[in-house]
Amino acid sequence: MPLAMIIASTPLAAQYYERDHIVTDLALGIEWMRCSVGQRWDPEAETCWGEAVRLNHEEIAQVIEQANEQLGDGWRLPRRDELESLVCVECEPPKIDPLLFPNTMAEPYWTGEKNFWSPRNYWTVSFMTGDRYGRFFPEQRMMVRLARDRPPMGQP
Repeated sequence: MPLAMIIASTPLAAQYYERDHIVTDLALGIEWMRCSVGQRWDPEAETCWGEAVRLNHEEIAQVIEQANEQLGDGWRLPRRDELESLVCVECEPPKIDPLLFPNTMAEPYWTGEKNFWSPRNYWTVSFMTGDRYGRFFPEQRMMVRLARDRPPMGQP
């Protein structure tokens, strides 16, 4: 599949490149998994299929370890600002570009960022409302989309 450039309908009008199961955000210099954790990328249908799973932070650590083994190093939970950059204000729920991130759940997704006002809680971004919430405990289960810093040019 050829590398295609898409201008997403986010507030920053960030530029994205999609290739198979990865979306590269050139503005932030990160890569995103197109599918939520638990789903699989179907290259022929160009969509995510299967059931996304809600995970707590302990389970997420195991998923990240597995992703790093199978897909290369660097996968992690996104920062709050990174995940918020995917919110499409104009979109109906789920509030995310459905071509770049098909079958995203209209629910809160974890970030790896603690709430500085309430350090026992972590931030989430809801793709139902487009809002962020800093009230969830790491033991709770939420949806997950992994990100990683974009490798330097010439590296996979």
